[in-house]
Amino acid sequence: MSATLIKDTNFNMRMNKQKKASLEELYGSLGMTLTEAVSIFFEMSLIEGGIPFDVRVPKYNKETNDAINEAKDIMSGKVEAKTYGSAKELFNELDDIH
Repeated sequence: MSATLIKDTNFNMRMNKQKKASLEELYGSLGMTLTEAVSIFFEMSLIEGGIPFDVRVPKYNKETNDAINEAKDIMSGKVEAKTYGSAKELFNELDDIH
């Protein structure tokens, strides 16, 4: 057996339980384990000389970018989130906008 095929070290990773279960189901449907899928990713990374798929910042339209920026401003406290006393009040305002 070639020395390059000997598995002599471990790689540990923490992730969300639900995500792990979803990934195990996905890769299981392809006939492989999560460990095998990660190994394939690593092998392809070596072959490609980097991540084996495009990694890009997503491009959103202006409306989506504005909504993302508004949400960030609300979360950071720069902008106060609008509140409603009832769902009816919210829907009435939405009806008035459209």
